[in-house]
Amino acid sequence: MEIDKAIGESDDRRLKTKYNNAIYVIKRALALYSIEEVAFSFNGGKDSTVLLHLLRAGYFLHRGEQSFSNGVLTDFPIRTIYFESTSVFPEINTFTYDMAKAYGLQMDIIRSDFKSGLEASLKAKPIRAIFLGVRIGDPTVVGQEQFSPSSPGWPPFMRVNAILDWSYRDVWAFLLTCKVQYCSLYDQGYTSIGSIYDTVPNALLSISNTSNKEKFKPAYLLPDGRLERAGRVKKISTLDGTRSPAVINGLDNVDSLGNRMFTSSVIGVGDEILFGTVEDQLGPSLCKKLHSIGWFTSQTAVVRNDIDSVAEEVERCKSTSDMVFLYGGVGPLHSDVTLAGVAKAFGVRLAPDEEFEELLRHLIGDHCTGDRNEMAQLPEGITELLHHKKLPVPLIKCHNVIVLSATNATELDKQWDCLIELTGSDGCLVKMEPYSSKRLTTTLTDVETAQPLSKLCLECPDLYIGCFRKSRQGPLVIRFEGKDPARIQAAVEALCKKFHPGAFSEVN
Repeated sequence: MEIDKAIGESDDRRLKTKYNNAIYVIKRALALYSIEEVAFSFNGGKDSTVLLHLLRAGYFLHRGEQSFSNGVLTDFPIRTIYFESTSVFPEINTFTYDMAKAYGLQMDIIRSDFKSGLEASLKAKPIRAIFLGVRIGDPTVVGQEQFSPSSPGWPPFMRVNAILDWSYRDVWAFLLTCKVQYCSLYDQGYTSIGSIYDTVPNALLSISNTSNKEKFKPAYLLPDGRLERAGRVKKISTLDGTRSPAVINGLDNVDSLGNRMFTSSVIGVGDEILFGTVEDQLGPSLCKKLHSIGWFTSQTAVVRNDIDSVAEEVERCKSTSDMVFLYGGVGPLHSDVTLAGVAKAFGVRLAPDEEFEELLRHLIGDHCTGDRNEMAQLPEGITELLHHKKLPVPLIKCHNVIVLSATNATELDKQWDCLIELTGSDGCLVKMEPYSSKRLTTTLTDVETAQPLSKLCLECPDLYIGCFRKSRQGPLVIRFEGKDPARIQAAVEALCKKFHPGAFSEVN
């Protein structure tokens, strides 16, 4: 089977893992339900194209190669549901029917809205499970797992989400590795395709040229997969219930001027932290420092002093964050594996760096009993040394990954100040508009506040609204955060109006 063969011959270990996990979900579903009881929802987009070929491979592997002549799957027996709409791009329709012809899809075409069309279709041909090409981050998949029953009010069926944990990068790695056809719109700069009314090419892929016609790079060249929906023309709800053009600020990624929020990941390396031997002070301190310059830390992690553990975390974070910061695991000891992990994440080797070796020689002289050459080995071809007169040893930067050698808060403060001076001017760690915030406290119960807060979050997607209690018996603290103080104040007032006067107190 060509898909399974292409993945098997790939050197992309992450893709192989994602593929094997998805195939396991598909084979499990096919073991639970007969072919007549399952269906596949196809919409012509990149995600459902990936799922189409995963289903072909999964069905092939489920049945066993002996069931097919020459190991080739000619017809696709799983019922395929396609919702045809007047607002869909013509290229999507063309691609869908091309796929149906190429792979023998048994098409069930529905020309009404999704819910009523699905109800009518399932009434005519009952099924128990539907394979869906949705991923975490899609607006409709909050709270879903790989196997999730349909929502209340919908026809009863099991949603099978085989690529739920796939990223934008994973989707394109699969399509390009397997060399399968995808909709031509993706080669024209579209990264997430909705209807003709709410979808435009992603401005982040725009190519500067002298002609009047704007050109775009293909979708697989988008550097930050979390911005795939930047090509959607979004509208958000105002607090009075009306609709208005999107005002993108706060925690959204792209604003109306094309400026976007910068995100970071923070990775600590140290068994001593995981064992509970020492308390991690550097991670929380880094998060505060990043927050103070208007950056959003999307994830933090602590990993073992193990090359593979470091490499896997760096590989995951460097493709989803603008900058990745590592601390711990730097030095001559056997447990200092951070740089080796970074090198492995970028697919390069560690090699002696003459400049760094000379710096170390001046710094430690003959006091080092180990091999100075080993200490001076850095990821080859991707390392930049960031020199500052206040630092005895330069900071290490590998593309969008910065390795800090600080071991305590004082050292971190010094390295951070130097880093801001060195990288703030070139845009690497540019200072952004700072966050504004407000905090309310209330003695209301979680049950009383849950639904109004959930609704407010939907009304204010540009704000972060979080809740916590310092103790179970203490007051509930509600935090509003974003980059537009007026928007925050409006959200606070909207929440207060939902309850009796005096229900909330503002905390400075």
